[in-house]
Amino acid sequence: AGSRRLNLPGKLADCKSTDLDESELFIVEGDSAGGSARDARDPKQQAILPLRGKLLNVERASIDKIVANAEIQSLIAAIGGGIGADFDITKLRYGKVVILADADVDGGHIRTLLITFFYRQMQALVEHKRLYVAQPPLYSVEIGGQKQYVADDAARLALVESHPNRQLTFARFKGLGEMDPHELRETCMDPLTRNLVRIEVEEAATVDDVLSRLMGDDVEARRTWIQHNAKDARFLDV
Repeated sequence: AGSRRLNLPGKLADCKSTDLDESELFIVEGDSAGGSARDARDPKQQAILPLRGKLLNVERASIDKIVANAEIQSLIAAIGGGIGADFDITKLRYGKVVILADADVDGGHIRTLLITFFYRQMQALVEHKRLYVAQPPLYSVEIGGQKQYVADDAARLALVESHPNRQLTFARFKGLGEMDPHELRETCMDPLTRNLVRIEVEEAATVDDVLSRLMGDDVEARRTWIQHNAKDARFLDV
């Protein structure tokens, strides 16, 4: 286990377990969300790696440029199997790799970039069904003294329609960093209550194809596509 922990990124909050059946790596957007996730996790089984700032545009960048990127280096070091044609699934350090980003358009963009990166550079991770996306809620609401989490605007409207004689007050989460550790654990991290979606190869290939078609440098075009098409893709559901 000692050699397994050499050269790990300093910002990684590792877990104690080395058992692939239970160990999970959460890739979390932003430092504030990373702090909440560290407080929310089960340190025995769940590791946290915060990513800072905009992830490299992996559609256009050369492999040399990708590998030189500090956030990508952290990702490669934490996951442990290498990159590209040399990726070795037997050296994987975690049984599940979970993308945890905000439930908004920017979060959707980051999920899209990460899915594309894994599909292109660590495809065996997807093929072996080890890549997941967490689905944090967009709202919470109290009904009859009980807090409920609401996935998105469609779910919010459905809830309003199903309680026609009640004035419901929804609190919107502006991001993961706004959730307290209990809320984050309950909705994204606790195996008993969370909503994780496993990314299948066909889905990852669809994301990859879409990003290839969009202009690689046109951030606005990608954002517009994600905004208008996220609902059609289970794994980008915001």
